[in-house]
Order: sequence, then structure tokens, then C-alpha cells
Amino acid sequence: MFEIFGVPSQAIFGQLTLGLINGAFYALLSLGLAVIFGVLNIVNFSHGALYMLGAFGAWILSNYLGIGYFGALIIVPIVAALIGAVMERLLLARLYDLDHLYGLLLTFGIALILQGVLRNYYGTSGLSYSIPPGLTGGTNLGFMFIPNYRAWVVLSSVAVCVATWIVIEKTRFGAYLRAATENPALTGTFGINVPLLVTLTYSAGVALAALAGVLAAPIYSVNPAMGSDLIIVVFAVVVIGGMGSIIGSVVTGFGLGLIEGLTKVFYPEGASIVIFVIMGIVLIFKPGGLFGQR
Repeated sequence: MFEIFGVPSQAIFGQLTLGLINGAFYALLSLGLAVIFGVLNIVNFSHGALYMLGAFGAWILSNYLGIGYFGALIIVPIVAALIGAVMERLLLARLYDLDHLYGLLLTFGIALILQGVLRNYYGTSGLSYSIPPGLTGGTNLGFMFIPNYRAWVVLSSVAVCVATWIVIEKTRFGAYLRAATENPALTGTFGINVPLLVTLTYSAGVALAALAGVLAAPIYSVNPAMGSDLIIVVFAVVVIGGMGSIIGSVVTGFGLGLIEGLTKVFYPEGASIVIFVIMGIVLIFKPGGLFGQR
């Protein structure tokens, strides 16, 4: 074991691992936010509540229906996508011609309702969700010991982020989506069903949030406040990466998670504000974000 600035290497690698885990959730959640903002131009403040809903969905499937973790990974995002489609068609679709503030207030209200309902039924204390048997234990890498489930979360997050980028940047659906973002009226004249495209996009963003919730359930305590504790940081990640930028959300999410982990090692007092300090600096010198446009 060696030391860096008087800090044992094992402690540094341990915090980097935790930072990578946090970065995985930052990336997944900010990716969903970026997809939704890029198409709907709405700041979705209910995203944290939908992440929380994904974790509760996994817990409910396990405790009431006997459906395990891997089943929840499939079922919960699909159900969340259907809920997102209903939300978009019945509520958000009425706000597209109004000021952005209306969308923010509506989604904030939805978040409060979801949190209030679950708090009423399950209280504020955390609910435990077990790590699936196939992912228990850990692996000794020589220089550090990493839990298998945490490695699974990181790899799964990277795979989902890459797949989302490929769909948006390299497929015909992604081309239609980008066209609808730039000029929905012109896109519609080519026979493309823009409202359906918007609904599918919002559903996909919600599904990403719910998937992150399922992945988080065995790591964090499942409780109604878990989304509100995270969403402010995720919004900062989106702003730093660039509103609507897919690659910006992914790179910035993982990068800031690692920076936060290192800050906990070398300057623990600043760990809770380092992301917001970086956001302030980025906004001063590049208001559009690192990967966005002004």
C-alpha cells in the first residue's frame, strides 16, 4: 500500500469506487433529463420522484408479488414508461405553448404528490432491498476490493448510456427525434407523427429514471425522499454538461462522481458543494455547458 499526499491508496481507491457508483446514477438520471429537455423543452422536476418510484416498484414486486431483482429490471421500466406516456399526453402536452415555468411547476407538483402518497403508506424510514444472490460478495483486484453488485451497477449504467447514445445519434429514429427537436412543424410535413415521437421520448426518459431506481434499491435505503435528495445534484450535472446534451450528461455524470469521491478524501468538508462550485465556474466561462450550446 502506498500513500498520496499522506492518504493511503486504499482509501483513495475506495472513495473513487463510491464516486463511480454515484456517477453512474448521476449519468443515468441526467441522461433521462437531457432526453426529455432536448425534445419537450421542459425541465422535468418530477424526475427524482420517478427514480424513487422505480426503487419502490422493485421493492413492491419483491414483497407483494415475489418477483426478484432481474424481473424488476424489466418490469419496472416498462410500467414507468406507460405511466410517463399517460403523464405526457394528459398533462404535459397542454403546456408546450406556454412558458417553461408552467412545466417546471407542474412536474414539481407531480413529484410532491408521488412523494406524499408513498410517505403516507410506507412512512419515512428506509425499506431494505436485498442484493440478488448472483451479485453478492466481491472481487479482489489486488489494489482494492470491489463489491460485485457495485461493479454490476457501473457496467450496467455504462451499457445503458452507450445504447441510448447509439439510438439517438446513429439510428433513423434518432434522426427523426433530432429533427423534431429542431423543427417539429417541418418534421410533421414529412409524414412523421411528431406527437407520438414526443410521447415515446418522454416515456424513455421516465424509464431511464425508473431503471436507475431499481439499480439503486439494493445500495440505498428505499424511501420517499431518496429522489429529492438526488435531483438537485442531477440538475447541476445537466447544467454543467449542457442542457439537452446526451454525451454531456454521461461524461459529466461519471466525471463529477469521481471528482466528488476525490474531494471526500482530500477535503471532506467541500464534498457536498464541489459540484455546485464547478457549476458556477462553468456557467461563468461557458454558459451553455461543457457540451451544450449557448
